[in-house]
Amino acid sequence: MTTSSGLAVRRPGAPALLLVAHGTREAAGAVVVERIAAGVRSTLAGVEVRVCYADVRSPTPAEALSWLPGPCVAVPMFLAAGYHVRVDVPEQLRAAGRADVLIADALGPDPLLVAAAAARLADAGARRDDAVVLAVAGSSDVSAQADSATAARRLGRLLGGPVALATIAAGGPRVPDAVADLRAAGAARVAVASWLLAPGLFQRHLDTAGADVVGEPLADHPAVPALVVQRYRAALAAGVRTA
Repeated sequence: MTTSSGLAVRRPGAPALLLVAHGTREAAGAVVVERIAAGVRSTLAGVEVRVCYADVRSPTPAEALSWLPGPCVAVPMFLAAGYHVRVDVPEQLRAAGRADVLIADALGPDPLLVAAAAARLADAGARRDDAVVLAVAGSSDVSAQADSATAARRLGRLLGGPVALATIAAGGPRVPDAVADLRAAGAARVAVASWLLAPGLFQRHLDTAGADVVGEPLADHPAVPALVVQRYRAALAAGVRTA
């Protein structure tokens, strides 16, 4: 709903949307999160959209909720259901002592994001016959590992060939090793698809992994705010509360 001046106003009864990002010391990462929030606002006109961080940066979920007095849907902006998604974020939301907060599913290995990663790879100059590595942050959490493996399988089906899964920080194999292994197996060219949301240190690691092509992070690709909106609406329909 908009006023005669064209300014969006909150629809009566429309729950707010709280984007819960991981948090980063990189200013560029915070800029990306705000751009995603802006994309969400353009779709959910009249819904108040705020950003918070599970770690490193502020505001925290509790701080952000103090500015949202009415019903709210929290959308965890994570690509895998690891510790932050299953434990940390729900605990932080519950600690706010609110009974009117719904928690949505994380973004996860959704096909929309897999297609976005493929598009980023194509934009970077990948060819159909390139060997491909999907680079994920990595985690010791079994659920997160399963989500990453699902993303790699889906990307392989989309690209029409096998996709090697490699990690940047935790678990294995590491991205440079996966690139080297593909070259040793006869690959003329190797492309690395980034399974990261924002630019920063992890993305810079990919640039030095020895690949011929490196895709940009998902960042504010239109698929990201579109999926956030889907998660918001699905949470409202399901009505799953944080406590």
